[in-house]
Amino acid sequence: MVFFCYIDESGTPEIPGNTSHYVLSGLSIPISYWKLCEHRISSVKKKYGLAESEIHTAWIVRKYLEQSKITGFDSMDFGQRRHEVDKLRKAELLRLQKSPNRNHYKQTKKNYRQTEAYIHLTHAERLSLIQDLADLIGSWSFARIFGECINKIHFDPARARQGADEQALEQVVSRFEQYLKIVAKSTREKNLYGALIHDNNETVAKKHTELMRRFHRHGTFWTSIEKIIETPLFVNSELTSLVQIADLCCYALRRYFENNETDLLNRIQDRFDRKNSKIVGIRHFTDASCQCVFCKQST
Repeated sequence: MVFFCYIDESGTPEIPGNTSHYVLSGLSIPISYWKLCEHRISSVKKKYGLAESEIHTAWIVRKYLEQSKITGFDSMDFGQRRHEVDKLRKAELLRLQKSPNRNHYKQTKKNYRQTEAYIHLTHAERLSLIQDLADLIGSWSFARIFGECINKIHFDPARARQGADEQALEQVVSRFEQYLKIVAKSTREKNLYGALIHDNNETVAKKHTELMRRFHRHGTFWTSIEKIIETPLFVNSELTSLVQIADLCCYALRRYFENNETDLLNRIQDRFDRKNSKIVGIRHFTDASCQCVFCKQST
């Protein structure tokens, strides 16, 4: 028996960076459910005209200013909506090309590129898409979510002797390893192993590969590594639906900690790894005064 754990991140690990939290999370499934998961994800995406598109939650849930400028946008079909938004965006880029502020032009062009696949959907439809996917995750009784959520205000790299991203990976790896050991013991399955599948990033890939090699040799602070095989496999998230789903999980966690948004968190919370009804798969690294749902249950 083999389990895949799909890993992604939300926020920046740099301190201070531009986010208060850095979140690394992993979604684990037995590989026997891989095809079922892909099929269900594909069905949701087709419903919204996104069969061949990547799901990037943070870009999807934004409001697109151009849509609010188009009269009767909601009543148009997908093709008409895309045509009208494209016209406004082309005009805006032409205007910005003549501006002395080249950074504004470059950032706007990037924003348009990142959101191009979703411009045929209203903001309400895009939120509904993400909610449908979150409900889908919540329905997967065979899946488990692991995560390390670091409040960078209270994280000191010198004291921790590692960066926020390094601590996060060690925590997620430790939790996934412990989960595999528990499942192996309860099922008496000797040949049970897991593998990490990570969104590809050249800088992260090198660092996390070296970290995983060290964990294999010396273990983590919490556990020896006996069930997780190899170093992380790095894949293009655009081509791998379950990494996109891990991205949604990361987003839901970070938005909860930074903005107290609970809608998506509540939809996926049944998948957080638990022991005796207590959440053990997710940790919030912060100060002792925190009253979030994760910290309250650990006191």
